[in-house]
Parts: sequence; structure tokens; C-alpha cells
Amino acid sequence: MNPSAYPPFKILLVDDEPSFLRSMSLTLERYGLNNIITCSEPHQVQQIMSEHSIGLVLLDLTMPVISGQELLAWFKEEYPAVSVIIFSGLNQVDAAVNCVKQGAFDYIVKTADQEQILESIKRAIHTQELSLENQALRAQLLSNELNMAAQFANFVTADPSMISTFRYLESIAASAQPVLITGESGVGKELIAGAIHNLSGRNGPLVTVNVAGLDDNIFSDTLFGHARGAFTGADKARQGLVESAAGGTLFLDEIGDLSASSQVKLLRLLQEGEYYPIGSDRPKRIQARVVVATHQNLAEQQQQGTFRKDLYYRLRTHMVNIPPLRERLNDLPLLLDHFMRQACDELQKDYLAIPTNLALQLQHYPFPGNVRELRALVYDAVSQSSQDELNVSVFQTLVGGNQVDVFERSVRFPEDQPLPTLTQLSKLLVEEAMNRANQNQSLAARMLGISQPALSKRLKNMKEDSED
Repeated sequence: MNPSAYPPFKILLVDDEPSFLRSMSLTLERYGLNNIITCSEPHQVQQIMSEHSIGLVLLDLTMPVISGQELLAWFKEEYPAVSVIIFSGLNQVDAAVNCVKQGAFDYIVKTADQEQILESIKRAIHTQELSLENQALRAQLLSNELNMAAQFANFVTADPSMISTFRYLESIAASAQPVLITGESGVGKELIAGAIHNLSGRNGPLVTVNVAGLDDNIFSDTLFGHARGAFTGADKARQGLVESAAGGTLFLDEIGDLSASSQVKLLRLLQEGEYYPIGSDRPKRIQARVVVATHQNLAEQQQQGTFRKDLYYRLRTHMVNIPPLRERLNDLPLLLDHFMRQACDELQKDYLAIPTNLALQLQHYPFPGNVRELRALVYDAVSQSSQDELNVSVFQTLVGGNQVDVFERSVRFPEDQPLPTLTQLSKLLVEEAMNRANQNQSLAARMLGISQPALSKRLKNMKEDSED
């Protein structure tokens, strides 16, 4: 499928009048619908349906040889998931009722207002898109595998909530509906937006703009562009970022900071699919998918009246929340190692050993700056390291000097008690490491200086010994 085609399924126009097919095709194309097949011979419908992925059919009611009502009955029997809109030259109530009873999505008179016709088609497309997305979501949730794991190569995580998020993103990849990304600063919302764009397969660019602080005029000019002579100094027309993102994705960051008037313009863009460049009275169609992000709580903002309710509900068609680092502490060892290697490569240093207790110690720090803050800390530590081990002074200062003993601890045994055997000591160490790591084997293995499979084997042996 051509990623720039919209909708993601084909629309089939069936009418025995070629002139109506031409005019309807042009109308749909002006609206931005370019995934269209026309058919003036009703007997060819069955072959077309077998050869193409059709999601919506616009069907003339009165045709020779095979009537639209006969074809409607066939569609409902053979292709019940396909939406069918009946077109008729006559406004007949009985015919409309019968068609709807047979399963037609809508009944439209050909002489109806163009906006009414387009509105019905838009609703049918939206219904089909939601159905396809629900099917993909159900299939993805039943699977524990990522179909496009390579698209998440930039994410360093083993957290189950993040993997679930990736599966959800795969399921909505083909959707044209907006996506709302929420999460604290530094959690990686920009990376998520990039993954959404890559997963979509769109051949246009990913265009990013931070809308925080933009007043209404700058917002309009930045997104919608302007016509020549629109204002003093506008000596030539300039396209906006909406047009620059045609065929791709438009990413609006910090959407929670939009002014009230800019919110209205964004809502119109999403609802109507069109916009007006400054100084122009001719609308343009948006040809990009919109992805937005914010660190603010939009639900609270709309309750307080600072963010429009209708815009909020329009944006949250698909919603992704990225948890803060303090809620996915299992990723700490992975991120420490990843950023250490990155920093060493950039600073042209040999890879450094990471103290086994560092990840455990950092679990007590809230990381208000999230992954971005951790990266900065690791880079600072690497730059200060002169030996073969990561300099932990940066982290010790962060969490407080009174806990330095966690990094360097000597063990003492009472002299009046017998020493434990190596087997007993090994068991005690494993149990203590698992307790400190909250039963996370990866983190416990790092504390013990062994691999996770080796720790898993020790735990299995300990369980078998206790059962004997």
C-alpha cells in the first residue's frame, strides 16, 4: 500500500453514469481522498472486490442489469465488514428505510449538499478506521512479540509497561487519527513520536515544532504559512509546516501551552482537515498525520477551563503515557551501561566498570529529569573518571554522602560465632541481593557480579535443595 494514500483502504464508486463517477472522484480528491476505484459496470464489482482491499463502497441504487439493492444484499452476505453508502437520484423514504434495514451505512440523495455527502463519507471512513485499529489492537495484545522491533532500537528498556506501549504503537501505526503522548519532561516523548512516524511507513517527513510560547499570529504563520502580501514584509508566499509535513507526520510538542485562540485553529484543522494560510481565502487540505505531546495534565487543564474539552477529546483518540524513570527502575542497569558506552565512545575512553551497587543506590533518587537527567549524570561521571571504573562521586553527591557505604562495604563476622560455609554464604548473598533488588533477577545479578542465567540457575538449585 502507498503510505501517502488515504484512506488506508480503497473506496469503490459504483455507478452506471461515468459523469457522476468523474465528478464524485474529483470531489473526494479535493477533500484529500485519493485511494479510489471507479466502476461503471455493476457486473464487475465481484471481481474488483476479490482483487482489492475495499473498505467503503459508494453504490448507486438504480442501475441496469444489477440494481444497487441487489448488490447491497450481496455485500452484506459476502463482505459484511465493508461499509456501503447508497446514492440515489430520488429522495424516497421507503427506499432509504429498506436500504438501512439491509445494512447500508447511509442513504444519500445525489442532489444533496456537498458538505452533507462529505460528512457521511467521513463518518464511514472513521468507523472503518476504528474497526481496523480495534482488530489490530486485539491481535497485538494477544501477542507477546513485537512485529517491528527494529523501529524501537533507540529505546533502552526491558520494562513490561514500555513493551506493552510498543505493541500498542504497532497496532495504531496505520491510523490517520491523531496521537497524544503524555509524560514528564525527559521521558522520551520525542523518541515515541519518531517511532510512530517510522511505524506508519509514511513516505513524507517527520516535521517537529515546539509550540510552547508561540503567540497566535506566530502559531498560524508557522503552521499554516502565508500568502504573498498577507502583511508588511510578506513579499512572497511561504508554506507552513503543515504543508511541509505532507505525506508524513506533524509533531507538535508542548501542546498544553497553546493559547485559547490557537487551540481553536488546531481543532478546526483536526475536525475539518483543512486550514487557511494567512492572507488567503482558499483553504488547503492537511495531508499529514498529527502527533502531539505534553508534560502537562490535559485532563486537569480542561476541567479548569484552560484547555478546550472538544480539542482534548479529539486529541486523545489514541493516547500514550510514558512512565517516569522512577516507575521503571528495572531499566536503571541497562541505561547506566548504555549511557556509559555512549559517553566513552564520544570522549574516546575505554569502557569503564560500573560499581555493582550503583543501580541499587540510585533507586532511592526520584529522577525529576528522568532519562535525560540520568544521561547527563553518566556523561559527567565518565568525564571525571581517570581509572578503569566509573567515578561515582557525582552520584554520591546526588543521593547524599551519608549513604556512601552502600558503594564500599566490608563484611564483619562475630568472632565468637563459627564462620558460615561457602554454600551457606552463597545462599545468604543471593537472598540478600534478591531482597534488595525487589526480586528483580537482572538487577540482583549485577549486584552479585554474575550473569542473569547463572543467578537463575542458583535460585533453581536453592529451591530444589529446600524441597528435599
